[in-house]
Amino acid sequence: MVDQPEKKDDSVVDAMLPVDEHVEEVAEDGQQVRRKGIYLLPNLFTTGALFCGFYAVVSAMSGAFSAAAIAIFVAMILDGLDGRVARLINAQSKFGAEYDSLSDMVSFGVAPALVSFSWALQDLGKFGWMVAFIYAACAALRLARFNTQVETADKRFFTGLPSPSAAAVVAGMVWAFSDYGVDGSNIAIAILAALITGLSGIMMISNFRYNSFKQLDFKGRVPFFFILVVVLCFAVVFTDPPRVLLFIFLAYACSGPVMSIMNIGGISKKKEEPTH
Repeated sequence: MVDQPEKKDDSVVDAMLPVDEHVEEVAEDGQQVRRKGIYLLPNLFTTGALFCGFYAVVSAMSGAFSAAAIAIFVAMILDGLDGRVARLINAQSKFGAEYDSLSDMVSFGVAPALVSFSWALQDLGKFGWMVAFIYAACAALRLARFNTQVETADKRFFTGLPSPSAAAVVAGMVWAFSDYGVDGSNIAIAILAALITGLSGIMMISNFRYNSFKQLDFKGRVPFFFILVVVLCFAVVFTDPPRVLLFIFLAYACSGPVMSIMNIGGISKKKEEPTH
């Protein structure tokens, strides 16, 4: 009788690996079950967004500011896809949520601050790096607040300007000016960059409400005319991407304060109306 080789215990195999296996508790059929590993597809999109943020920093350090800004916009697209893909294939996890948040901090917190600093803010001395730090710190605070309120917040709205939109304003500014050959070392341009970067950071931690557009149903049927509108939007954006994208995200950034002012005006008007 030939002896069969004994199977190694999973814990022994895991101990031999240079990296520990990820184990996470998930809810299945009303019960908590421990599962090993992570979902590949949504985390690939998150990794792509993280790479774009890192590439933006490297490009800015090399003086390729247009490439740095474009990388941040690509990171926005990938960041918008990872969560939707995870929900579509039912591959949501705590690991994915934390990884996405850390990726957002790099791509939409650190990268825009350093791109803006390398392009213009460094010529303002200590004031310049202070503005860049304020933006990065506000992005971190915005993400931390979002993560703690995600279960109770109204899904239709964001509280404060979302970090990808704030990053788009800063990156769009750098891209639009760089595309025209405008040098950020000009003191007037540097001051303008400081104002836009600083205000974008402050708007992230504000209490202004922004439409999340999460109520849009991308899986349902729409009128045929809708796809024509989408084609037209793509055509408009690609006529002049830097300026059009900057205008779109500036308008979105301003929509929060405008909506708040309109709501305050509506409430005041109701109070002034006589009651019968």
